Amino acid sequence: MSARVHAVVLDCPDPMALATFYSELSGWPIAYADDEWVTVRAEAGGFGLAFQLAPNHQPPAWPDPNRPQQFHLDFHLPAYEPTQSEVLARGAKLLDDSPTHEDFRVFADPAGHPFCLCLGD
Repeated sequence: MSARVHAVVLDCPDPMALATFYSELSGWPIAYADDEWVTVRAEAGGFGLAFQLAPNHQPPAWPDPNRPQQFHLDFHLPAYEPTQSEVLARGAKLLDDSPTHEDFRVFADPAGHPFCLCLGD
């Protein structure tokens, strides 16, 4: 059996707003949009992130086990700045920058999904 991953889909209350956030973070353009679904993709036909309308979306409450993160995205970069300041300015929230985690920091996107900025290539 062989299947190619096409996209990771995130439920959210505002697909265009969240797609715009991740488009700006990743540099991937918006490839498709309608009222209930927006996709950002690195290249035509390639892997993408999709955002699906979920009017009653309840975001994870990381690290609360009663509303776990379920999944998260990791973005690698050579240094935290300027990206950290940019994601915060676009509505992300810093969840964890513990000194014990020197190589990653945990954020919530504007819809509450956790993601990490990780030092690396």
